[in-house]
Amino acid sequence: MDWSKRVLSNGFVLASALVLSACGGATDEEGSTASEEGNSTSGSEENINLTFMFRGGTDERDAYDLAIAAFEEENSNVSVDVIATDPDQYATQLQASISGNDIPDVFYVGQGDVMAYVDNGILRDITEDVENIDVDLDNIWQYGLDSYRYDGEKIGEGSLYALPKDVGPFALGYNKTMFEADGIELPDNDIPYTWDEFIEVGKELTSENQWATGLNVNWSLQSFVWSNGASFLNDDLTEVTVNTPEFAEALQYFADIQNVHGLTPSVEQAQTLDTYQRFMNGEIAFFPVGPWDMSTFNELDFEYDLMPWPAGSTGESATWLGSLGIAVSESTEHPEAAVELASYLSANSEAQKMLVEANIQIPNNIEVAEEWASDTESLPNNKQEFLDIAGDYGRNLPAAKTYTSEWYDEFFVNIQPVVDGDMTAEEYLETIQPRMQDLLDQSITQHEQSKQ
Repeated sequence: MDWSKRVLSNGFVLASALVLSACGGATDEEGSTASEEGNSTSGSEENINLTFMFRGGTDERDAYDLAIAAFEEENSNVSVDVIATDPDQYATQLQASISGNDIPDVFYVGQGDVMAYVDNGILRDITEDVENIDVDLDNIWQYGLDSYRYDGEKIGEGSLYALPKDVGPFALGYNKTMFEADGIELPDNDIPYTWDEFIEVGKELTSENQWATGLNVNWSLQSFVWSNGASFLNDDLTEVTVNTPEFAEALQYFADIQNVHGLTPSVEQAQTLDTYQRFMNGEIAFFPVGPWDMSTFNELDFEYDLMPWPAGSTGESATWLGSLGIAVSESTEHPEAAVELASYLSANSEAQKMLVEANIQIPNNIEVAEEWASDTESLPNNKQEFLDIAGDYGRNLPAAKTYTSEWYDEFFVNIQPVVDGDMTAEEYLETIQPRMQDLLDQSITQHEQSKQ
């Protein structure tokens, strides 16, 4: 499995707003009429058929089959047709449904899609609906809810347009069995390594056929940048801020793990077998772990656990926290039932237990999550690390709150010379910042034009 599929199984897909603009007007007009008709029959005993579209692997599909069967049992007049896709096909199939005005009643929405979908009349404002069915929002991760609030200008405030399917904390894992075999003290659950300590321990763990780590720059660099007091954007999301000494130091440190300290497989070795597979083979000590990995990692031939990410100059760990939302179509003919389904899958404690038992996510329900994390016998033992990220130090990926992601994607297009040691971080950042800023300016303009 490659890194993109690992993230797609839980993280977000950033759809193009330009594709949506072609179908926004008709959907909005028809959606208003359909919503009014749906409300006129809410609460009746008519037979209602809903469609639910989502993406996931076999474990996730099996878990959702159980959860939806339980929902149908509690709501005898409602049946749910499930449209399941592979992670890498979901965005294309959903776009096709939108373009054909055949939008599912309930469906997954990525964080980066919310603004464009709302501006084009695709998502229903479920703020009042959720209040009417008395969903306990105080018991859901605040980050998850804020990811789907939008006030027409920015994400995080305003009306609620989806409920979180999950929150996905990107933790750092380690091969506990390898540490014990090499006689190395296990990482502290609460105190992160400094960058120097991470290198020192990494050298102890690296030998002829064993390496400290194999981090992918696209999904791991953020932790080093943020923990060193740097960022990709300024606070109001209008300026790209990668050309700072703190950012350069973090990127150079990341590259030096491979090129100066030799703590990763060589480029040639990585081409023979990627680092994800090497971690699963027990050849790598440190490797990122998301909740979506648990069903696979819990069956490995060694024990793994979670730890804080190493901390840069701030002295504090940092990492990103993804999410998927469960949204309701503005054009649904049965808004009340559709919101009931979305809220059941997002917030119902029994449904949450079904999904969590499949080892595909942490609970949305905070009380259920705390009970789950108190189990320190099953793997990973330090489940609390996931909760600490979800409730404390996890951050949005940089493009989650911007209208498009091209500005952010541009950062990684030509970064390989830095990773390979052929260009310094400082040189790269000076050249990439203007290109990123130009694309960010275009994104801001597109957002303004979408509301005209």
